[in-house]
Amino acid sequence: MTTTATSAPQHKASPAPQSTTPRWTFDAARALFEQPFSDLIFQAQTAHRQHFDPNEVQMSTLLSIKTGGCAENCGYCSQSSHFETGLKASRLMALDEVRTAAARAKAGGATRFCMGAAWREPKDRDIDTLCEMVHEVKAMGMETCMTLGMLTKSQAERLAGAGLDYYNHNIDTGPEYYEKVVTTRTLADRLDTLEHVREAGMNVCCGGIIGMGEAREDRIGMLLLLANMQIPPESVPINALVPIRGTPLGNSHAVEGIEFVRTIAAARIMMPASMVRLSAGRETMSEELQALCFLAGANSIFIGDRLLTTANPAKERDDRLWAKLGIRAMTA
Repeated sequence: MTTTATSAPQHKASPAPQSTTPRWTFDAARALFEQPFSDLIFQAQTAHRQHFDPNEVQMSTLLSIKTGGCAENCGYCSQSSHFETGLKASRLMALDEVRTAAARAKAGGATRFCMGAAWREPKDRDIDTLCEMVHEVKAMGMETCMTLGMLTKSQAERLAGAGLDYYNHNIDTGPEYYEKVVTTRTLADRLDTLEHVREAGMNVCCGGIIGMGEAREDRIGMLLLLANMQIPPESVPINALVPIRGTPLGNSHAVEGIEFVRTIAAARIMMPASMVRLSAGRETMSEELQALCFLAGANSIFIGDRLLTTANPAKERDDRLWAKLGIRAMTA
């Protein structure tokens, strides 16, 4: 059993697709993080209000359509076959089960339905079923997203043809820290998939995880890579690590709250037109910390009691927070 993700990678990652003139330099991005907190929040709020209603948040639901047994060794993941986490692997869900879950999510207020499968990459034989899932969810009037691991060019084209709105494939962290998190899939592999997604005409959903032992410079590096893509991701999930017992990162300590908010604010300023998604980790966040994240420009969250394999705040708890903050659900 592999218990660490620090062995030598297969090859070095290639640079991310970048604009001819990078929008952001490392020094400029670092200056964002280092400015006084009130100035940073003001700048993030200004950017946010230029593109979005500051009192609206998109409500999304994330369903694990295939759980566990993944061949990757991502050091944070309970679904990796490399680690003993007690998670039982399952097969791909039946279409009827996905349809029922999507209807329940819509009834609960979600306008976006995300489907995740614990694969290194999907098999071609599964693509027809996945396309049917997309058709069913879109027929309900919901925005669709999938995260299935690496995609070939033809697989991306088939999913795009089925009408998939977004494809999620996170880079997890900055280039310098990447090899300390996962070694079975390189950063170059991830960027190849993102290129296939973009060429197929789908929106890109790509972000990372905060609290894996990385330094501020690594968080800056992650945002720099994303913001300097030829077209920045339309969707940028920022996850707080949920430590899982049995994984190499299971004993990680959370990043201090203000630093987490600084990361959200920097993402909003560097990618002002993107959806910045406050994703995993809300279960352990105080109301005050979540409020600061929304103030810093986060405008999408996941609702429902589960995020793939980890807990998420109950609806009643979220509803109380929305009432206190005057937050409205973004319409479809």
